Amino acid sequence: AIFGVPFPGEEDAANAIHVANEMIRVLNILNEERAKSGQTEIRIGIGVNTGDLIAGNIGSPKRMDYTVIGDSVNLAARLESATKSYGAKILLSQSTLDALDGVPVKVRELDLIQVKGKTQPVPIYEALDHYDETSFPNMNNTLDAFAKGVASYRQRDWKGAMSAFVAALHEFEGDAPSRLYMDRCLRYMETPPPDDWDGVWVMTEK
Repeated sequence: AIFGVPFPGEEDAANAIHVANEMIRVLNILNEERAKSGQTEIRIGIGVNTGDLIAGNIGSPKRMDYTVIGDSVNLAARLESATKSYGAKILLSQSTLDALDGVPVKVRELDLIQVKGKTQPVPIYEALDHYDETSFPNMNNTLDAFAKGVASYRQRDWKGAMSAFVAALHEFEGDAPSRLYMDRCLRYMETPPPDDWDGVWVMTEK
């Protein structure tokens, strides 16, 4: 899905996030119906990024498509792929968050990552408006504990971070990002990162 092409608008980023959240809500309804008939659950991940790109008819005379290409498109694809690692449904880039221009959305900062093929790290966020109290109980308490854990993690305080992530999981045992960070902390407690470690997680897969 492409917003702002060929004519950009002030609400492109907000519309993209709204549609992503609505996609997950509708998918949940579909999966409830599938479960009743014994069908397997469908799972998707969504990556949202905002930036400059090339749009137009691209291809050959025999096969021509109106599409978009460029680094911004590639980052959105990387974020979509990263949803599997973080156990998140929707991942946003910093540039999309910056483009909201005050529009309220529920997000949490997940990580600072370096995607494959790039050297500049980017903050990434999880969109949360598709959750309700049933699918994400005690959300605010969980997010507070998670944020404390990430802050301790970036200060190399592995034990303090572990304690915070345990607290987050106590509020909501299904919080996949907290479990991911606990695994990282255990790994770094055994094999600490180099002295110049800056908290950036390097993605090795596309």
